[in-house]
This record gives sequence, structure tokens and C-alpha cells, in this order.
Amino acid sequence: MINSNAFDYINVLDATADATWVRNEILANNIANATTPGYKREDIDFENELRRALGNMKYKSLDEKVANLRGTKVKGRSFKDSVNYSYRLDENNVDPEQENIELVSNQLKYQGVIAGLTSEFQNLQTAMKAPS
Repeated sequence: MINSNAFDYINVLDATADATWVRNEILANNIANATTPGYKREDIDFENELRRALGNMKYKSLDEKVANLRGTKVKGRSFKDSVNYSYRLDENNVDPEQENIELVSNQLKYQGVIAGLTSEFQNLQTAMKAPS
């Protein structure tokens, strides 16, 4: 993590990219274990953790909230979904169709985050090239 105000959004986007990558691996693992007896689906909840971290702050602007996240470890919580009851006799609760939908949705989020990171780096590159 880079300690500079110029990199606040980059750091948040970086943490988000990491979390979406981890979620991608978890969802792929769920799909791979769709036929494993007794397997319980897993997931990660990063969005609510980030929302909670940004929402609990006393700052009014998003810039101030993002700047104040520096040094805070916002990571998603991985959990086993045992509440989602199994409709199968082998007690596996993975619904392959739902997992594939979640996987595609997560991949689109990841692409959006990477596009945001690319844009931030292009802005920095433009600022460094600007005549003084």
C-alpha cells in the first residue's frame, strides 16, 4: 500500500481488486465441488465491509472517507453458507446455476475495478507529463 494522498483511490481499488479475485476463486471452488457430498458453499463479503468502513466515518465527502481508510485493513470475511439449506439428499448446498451467475457478476465487477485502476494510473501519468 502506498502512503500518499494521490494514491488513496488506487489503494481502495487495489484492495477491491484483491477481494474480487479471492471471491472469484471461492466461487470457482464452489462450482468444482457442486457434486461433492456434504460440501457447503463458501463466499466472501467484501462489499459490506467496505460500505461499513466508509459509512462509519464522520467525514462528509467521499474523498475524505477514502483518505481516512489509509492504514485500515478492509478485507472481506469468508464464510461457509450453512444457512442455505440443501435441497439434495447428499447435503450439498451448491446450486451450480446460481454460482455461475455470481461468478459472471463478480468477473464484471473485477473488470470495472481494473478499468478504474487503469484510469487512475492514466490520470497520474497525465499529471506527471504536464508542463510546470
